Amino acid sequence: MANQNDTFIDEVTEELRRDRLYGLMRRYGWIVILLVVAVVGYTAWREYDRAQDRAAAQAWGDAVLTAEAGGDPAAILAVDPQGSAGRQALSGLLAAGAQQDADAAAQALRDVAAAQPDTVLGELAQLKLVMLQGQQMDVVERDAMLTRLSRAGAPFELLALEQKAVALIGAGRPDDAITLIRQIQDKDGLTEALRRRLSEMMIALGTEPEPIE
Repeated sequence: MANQNDTFIDEVTEELRRDRLYGLMRRYGWIVILLVVAVVGYTAWREYDRAQDRAAAQAWGDAVLTAEAGGDPAAILAVDPQGSAGRQALSGLLAAGAQQDADAAAQALRDVAAAQPDTVLGELAQLKLVMLQGQQMDVVERDAMLTRLSRAGAPFELLALEQKAVALIGAGRPDDAITLIRQIQDKDGLTEALRRRLSEMMIALGTEPEPIE
C-alpha cells in the first residue's frame, strides 16, 4: 500500500511539474524563441561580415600585387589611399621597394616609419632604411635607430644587431664587430641565412668562425 501511495504521489508531482513547465512555456516561450532567433541572426551576420572582410582584403592584396608587378610606386600607393593605417604602411613599404631612385626610396621608408613608429611595419621600415643608406646615413641617427631596433624582444632584434656589426666594421672597429657577432651567434632564434652571413663577416675580418654545433 505504501508503494502504491508513493507511486501515486510521484505521478502527481510529475504531473504538477509538467503543468508548471507548460505554463512557463506558454508565458515565457516567446522570449526563448526571440533569443534563439537573435543568436542565430547575430551568428549569420558575423559570418557574412567576416566573409565580406576577407573578400575585401583579398581584392586589395590582388590590386597591390598587380601594381607592384608593374613597378610603379605611385600605382601602389593609389590602391585604396584612404585605407587602414596598416594597409597604407604596407603599401608604402612596397612602393619604397619599387623606387628606382635611392633618395625617393629612403623618403618613402621615412614616411612609413613616421606614420607607424611603434608598429612592426614601422620598425621594418626603419631597418630597411638603415640597410639602404648604410654609412651615408647620419651616424647619430643610425645609432639611435639601431639601438631601439635591437632592444631585447624587438621583432627585428637580431637583424638590427647584425647591422650594428656592419656599422662597427664601417667605423674601423673590427674587434668590437667580432665581439658583437659572437654575442649574436649565442642568441636563440638565428636563421641559417643569418648564421651564414655572420660567419662570412668573421672570415672577412680574418677570424675563423666557431663551428656550428
